Amino acid sequence: MAREKKDPQDLSIEEKLKNLYQLQTMLSEIDKIKTLRGELPLEVQDLEDEIEGLTTRIEKIQGEIAALQEEVARRRVGIQDNNANIERYTSQLDNVRNNREYENLTKEIEYLQLDNQLNEKKIREANATVESKQEEIRRCSDNVTERRTDLDIKKSELDEIISETRAEEEKLRERSKNLEATIEPRLLSAFKRIRKNSRNGLGVVYVQRDACGGCFNKIPPQRQLDIRMRKKIIVCEYCGRIMIDPELAGVQLQNKVEEKPKRRSRKKVEKAED
Repeated sequence: MAREKKDPQDLSIEEKLKNLYQLQTMLSEIDKIKTLRGELPLEVQDLEDEIEGLTTRIEKIQGEIAALQEEVARRRVGIQDNNANIERYTSQLDNVRNNREYENLTKEIEYLQLDNQLNEKKIREANATVESKQEEIRRCSDNVTERRTDLDIKKSELDEIISETRAEEEKLRERSKNLEATIEPRLLSAFKRIRKNSRNGLGVVYVQRDACGGCFNKIPPQRQLDIRMRKKIIVCEYCGRIMIDPELAGVQLQNKVEEKPKRRSRKKVEKAED
């Protein structure tokens, strides 16, 4: 018959602390595996972000070029329309009936010619801008190519490290997941919060040389006694880490008691001097 799992809330404080420390040990092993990967995951992410940014930049520039080319095409059509009107107005000059009509046609022709000059200027400026933006696209494309090469190298290195440690990491994650199920949610949440705020990722530490194993601040004797009693969960008043005694952590401390030299009585001293 299968053994029923004990409700996490029904566990004793000692059992809760023991489970927490075991979980801490597994998570620390996972952290060590992550450390082996070093900065590679961050470097890969940075390269991917940079490539995405460059690609977005290229797409934006291409959109700007397309808008400029549309403007050039529109202005060329405007020049063609103006030339057609200039030709029509010029032919009408031969058939004017008075000076006023002649002046109106002449002004209209001058306006169209000025408009053509403006369109030609804008076309030259747009073409120059298009050329500049195309050069920028070439630079961005070269950068993308370089970054993709770097990314492939970094990914290859990262994949190699991950493949070497994947089995061990998956095993640890599975064990830690199973262990988390034995810890009541409120305590587990507090442990994860403490661990997240700790620089070295330690949420549970044991007493070392009368001090907290996390921040190394001295612990009063009475508090050490309370920790050894395992009757309640005690946190360090300085760093907030959960504290346990070394024995619960499976650490054997060698307590060497130095024998103090015996004091010689005054009578023996006086007798020796005589």
